[in-house]
Amino acid sequence: MISLVVVAVFLLQGALFQPPQAAAFKIFLTDESLTHHQITEAAFLRKMAEVCRNVATARGKDFTLPINSKLTATTVQRACSNAYSSLLKLSSFNLAIVQTSLSNAAVDRKQFSTAHHFDDEDFKNGRDLITKGVASVKVSIKKGNYLSARTSLGAVCHTLQDFYSHSNWVELGSTAPFSTLIKPDLPLDNIAGPNTKTCRNCVGKNCSDNILPDVLQQKTLTSGYFHLILSSKPAGKCSHGGFFDRTSSTEPTGGINKDDISSDHGFLHFRAAEMAINATMELLEDIRLATGDQAFLRLMGLTQTSVLAFVFDISGSLSHYIEVFKSVCLSIIDSRRGTSEEPSEYVLVPFNGQASVCGNFSDMFLSGLLLTLTRAPPSSDIFVLTDASAKDTELKSAVKAMIESTKSTVNFLLTSSLLRSEKDASPSRSLFLSDTQLYSDLAHVSGGQTIDVTNTTMSQANAIITDAITADLVTVIQVERSSAMEENFSFVLDPSLSNTTVYITGDSPVFTLYSPTGVSQSGSVADGPLGSILTVGNLKRVKLNSDNQTGEWKISINSTSSYTLKVIGQSSVDVLFYFVEIVEGGHGDSWGQSFTRPFIGRNATFYVSVTGRDSVIVTDVLLVKASGSDVVNGTVKAVSATDFLVNINRIPEWAFVVQLKGLLNDSSSVSRFQRQSPTQHKGSRITVMAQSQNITQPGVPLSLNFTVATNTTGGNYTIRALNDQGFSVSFPSSLILETGGSAQGSVTLTAPSDTESGTDVKLTIEAEAPGSTDLNYVTLQLTVSTANAIFSGCYSLSVCLSFFFLIVCF
Repeated sequence: MISLVVVAVFLLQGALFQPPQAAAFKIFLTDESLTHHQITEAAFLRKMAEVCRNVATARGKDFTLPINSKLTATTVQRACSNAYSSLLKLSSFNLAIVQTSLSNAAVDRKQFSTAHHFDDEDFKNGRDLITKGVASVKVSIKKGNYLSARTSLGAVCHTLQDFYSHSNWVELGSTAPFSTLIKPDLPLDNIAGPNTKTCRNCVGKNCSDNILPDVLQQKTLTSGYFHLILSSKPAGKCSHGGFFDRTSSTEPTGGINKDDISSDHGFLHFRAAEMAINATMELLEDIRLATGDQAFLRLMGLTQTSVLAFVFDISGSLSHYIEVFKSVCLSIIDSRRGTSEEPSEYVLVPFNGQASVCGNFSDMFLSGLLLTLTRAPPSSDIFVLTDASAKDTELKSAVKAMIESTKSTVNFLLTSSLLRSEKDASPSRSLFLSDTQLYSDLAHVSGGQTIDVTNTTMSQANAIITDAITADLVTVIQVERSSAMEENFSFVLDPSLSNTTVYITGDSPVFTLYSPTGVSQSGSVADGPLGSILTVGNLKRVKLNSDNQTGEWKISINSTSSYTLKVIGQSSVDVLFYFVEIVEGGHGDSWGQSFTRPFIGRNATFYVSVTGRDSVIVTDVLLVKASGSDVVNGTVKAVSATDFLVNINRIPEWAFVVQLKGLLNDSSSVSRFQRQSPTQHKGSRITVMAQSQNITQPGVPLSLNFTVATNTTGGNYTIRALNDQGFSVSFPSSLILETGGSAQGSVTLTAPSDTESGTDVKLTIEAEAPGSTDLNYVTLQLTVSTANAIFSGCYSLSVCLSFFFLIVCF
């Protein structure tokens, strides 16, 4: 029998009930109003332009870029590159804005929190959220955790921006931001008391003068009350206003919000939005002064923030490979030192029974890789050298899920001199064919490569590693075929691409490449009219010539065994994909990034952002089967000139990649382009739901309840809990579920007593079905604080709604 919890989950995920919220500036484009994303982006662009102008002036350079509302990421990146005399990164600058905006949007999921939105005159708690959030941003930057810093920054920016929409700060005639909100040592003065009347009835639909004259004359600060269900509010208080605010029909009627130009105080929308931009800039300046210019550039994404990790087997059987591998690693490190492509950190992870940052494990390779993925920042590049069989293959699904969650790329260098079939495998450490398939599967899920190497070809792998960590790398197409077959593929190269490279892996694939003009080159020709071919073990690397790359290319492949095809290049035009969850209603739609797999067979939405252009036309967004040609089409809705929400009617059973096609508008021409997510994604028939606090205290165990539900297979579900800080964590190793049922468990996380206040920790809870047939996870973001938590994440009615809607509150 299906439990009531499961029924509630399935019903609430549908269209039967969609809770409204007291949102502030809108998420989606409506009329001429400014959205949270536009406000955040404008603040980022203006602040970076200011910083670069100051740098240019100090260095005696000209800086002619006007700092106004017409700035774009492209113009700012160019001006900053000139100021710093080095090419700063455009794609990662766009990425930083997108990551911050996603976190900003997610705050509207805390629908009933007065502090997060400065409703109900909750100024003290709102200010505390901001100051504690800023502290967390600074600690994350100090530790080099720039994604965590952007996550915290986005949440802080939303609350800060809401102040100017929900309070009467603009109505009071203020001409500058309320700096007290980001300075915890300053007193909050002249706040309306609980018995102070602040508003009078609106006259008809006109609410332009509903704030009492005494409040305006005495510069008394107030904000509107909001409630979805109850109409009561303190006597004489202003309401937020709007159709879903039940208090706005109680005297004094109307509201004072400036969410958009159609709001009760919409005539002040643009003043409030401009004030919010200036306040966000002031916040960014406070962070810059505290962390320094170099760290601030990395927070903004204008310099490299990724991590390059080398994981290598230090057993005696690989001793002659290790020295070559070390020299390759050192060569790469030396070539990147002092350049814009230098990673923020290098990680060396030895394994096979030796002490390492990932602990002690002998041939428990997947355990080590799982922990490496957990501890390394997202989007890291990981290179693995091994000849060892994995003894913990039961973790394969968990590793795939972590790759999917972190979007990190894993490349394997396998010593082909030790590769043998299972029948003649005499050395105890030789790789079986099943092992090589395991590593190939993991590499392909991440968008990486699996390369067979020998002692003599190891140095040639240097070129492959260098390709993989090149700046501004984008994936044009990547396909996998698990059986022998002949097939033709086509892909489009646009004018923004350079250094385009084609990779084909397999035992003996025969291929021919065709250019847009009809020129062809066989894979047996090392140097031909289309490019040069390097062979390293089972991999052929075709480096295309720089001339006449633009247009539709074709490649025919005939293979007697499984093979992969991958086409990459350098370009500022890239595509970012994030699954999101949307709640419709209230003053507009709210949405936030989803930190769990989508449910198979149901609809889903993901956010797409195209970087490197000020505007693009998106014609198609597809889910493409990772190991086949099946597709699911998406319906595209513009959020901005370069950002889109894509609705998928049903999530497929099979693993998929996201492929985007569109048009680039250049000054003189329009050209087709295509991009693909390098990381594979997969749906699930399991839901993992967690009720989370957003703050934990050092030395104090924090218990988090979670529920696992499924509408299919029952049995013994394996449970895992991982965190990226290495904090102590305890959890049940398994839960028993009936078919179509659910079960509850608890995870206890304990931060060491000496943990610095403001430290962020990412906790991932996984549930795997019997026989490793399915797996899902949920990721929670928490902050360690020495002060008592203001809120335990989602609370009261919000707890229930967030719980059932699989909303992660962080």
